[in-house]
Amino acid sequence: MTTTATATAPTGKVRMTAGERAGIPPRRMDFEFSEDSKRYWYADNSFLTTFWTTLSSLFPEGETFFVDSVKNYRHEIKDQLLKDQVSGFIGQEAMHSKEHAAFNDIAERHGLPANTLDKELGMLFKLGRKILPKKLQLAITVALEHYTAILAEQLLRDERHQENIQDPEALKLWMWHALEENEHKIVAYDVYETIGGGYFTRVFAMLVSTIFFFAIVGQGHIRLMWADRSLFKLKDNLKGIWFLWGWKGLFPQLFFKYMDYFRPGFHPNDHDTVQLLDDWREKMLQEGGMLADQIKNPSHVRTKAA
Repeated sequence: MTTTATATAPTGKVRMTAGERAGIPPRRMDFEFSEDSKRYWYADNSFLTTFWTTLSSLFPEGETFFVDSVKNYRHEIKDQLLKDQVSGFIGQEAMHSKEHAAFNDIAERHGLPANTLDKELGMLFKLGRKILPKKLQLAITVALEHYTAILAEQLLRDERHQENIQDPEALKLWMWHALEENEHKIVAYDVYETIGGGYFTRVFAMLVSTIFFFAIVGQGHIRLMWADRSLFKLKDNLKGIWFLWGWKGLFPQLFFKYMDYFRPGFHPNDHDTVQLLDDWREKMLQEGGMLADQIKNPSHVRTKAA
């Protein structure tokens, strides 16, 4: 049996952040990525390492956009639980941006222009903030949050990912991020429904986001491979393509959960991850767990009951 330690005020009252009350606790992390770390940290494969690094390069600006699109409607939320969930969402996403920025800095030292990709995405989102209606910005966030949630669920469920991530700090980063993406996967969606977002806009935003997602990731991945001088590593590339697109590959496994988004009445909680998250919180946050000695606000570290 485990309990969660929480900070206690001098009066004896338990103090909790809004996100913690809502079950979405922002956990302050400070991963120690080393420039001496293994260059090809995912499956010792240049194609797959640069693919995951491409995704990482897009998180700082991407998640800042997610936060801003939700903040646009924060004042319209009356339900206290959803208010608390929004606070947790903002806290978690801000920490994801910080830690992936640090991870991207190491990629830069390996000669990969990860920060350049992030800046370019920031310019695209800056334009989007200027010309797109705020409701459409939120709908785009809802769509991309669905992508991150189903991808994160696969990271947590499929042991191949955990075996393939060969750098200990990178493993902590991706599993922690995956856990929290599923903890807050309903927030943007529920805000969208609260402000009267409809089915057509939600589906339109997903279609547009899918086109931009694959275009941005595709060209970014090619640029990282070019910088890495691995663009023509035929053996690595074929293995990587098969891992992503082959039978039982990453994207084919995501297909039906992706398509579920287009069903009228869909909600992110239709994909049940309750037990999965409980298992991973135990694995990561309990005493002696993967993150127990690294988390900077220990009120979120699970400790064994006396």
